[in-house]
Amino acid sequence: MGGRIVETEAYPPGDRSGHAYHGRTARNQSLFLDRGFAYVYFVYGTSYMLNVTAEEPGIGAGVLLRAIEPLEGINLMKRLRKTDKLRDLARGPGRLAAALQIDQRLDGVDLCANGPLWLGTAVRETTHVSTTARIGITREVGRLLRFFEAGSPFVSGPLNETRSR
Repeated sequence: MGGRIVETEAYPPGDRSGHAYHGRTARNQSLFLDRGFAYVYFVYGTSYMLNVTAEEPGIGAGVLLRAIEPLEGINLMKRLRKTDKLRDLARGPGRLAAALQIDQRLDGVDLCANGPLWLGTAVRETTHVSTTARIGITREVGRLLRFFEAGSPFVSGPLNETRSR
């Protein structure tokens, strides 16, 4: 299964809305690994979320993968998500994790190495990236740290008040 990333949110060092803000804990320790590792956590008692670590070892920061455009293994994703709607397979971070069978077992996986979960090169370039404030947070809400491919039907959340990059 696989897809093209079309939406992310950044949680840089010192960001009060990020899981690293209060330091390393048993729950977030993989967030403090080198760049390119999976930080997977369970939220709202229902969904897993996948982040990619984004700093040097010991510095907690990550990028939440919010949505992908499904490209491979679509029929399996449909079965896992119990929907036939291509647009809704991986539109939103919880749906993305469910569609790709991402759970706690993948926490700490090196996404730049061969393994059960990895990042590859883009199958095509993004034509236009827009930014907005992040979705569903209560601290540092005005920061324009949500990045998405403008016009993609696979992007989650509101598309209004975008700014081009």
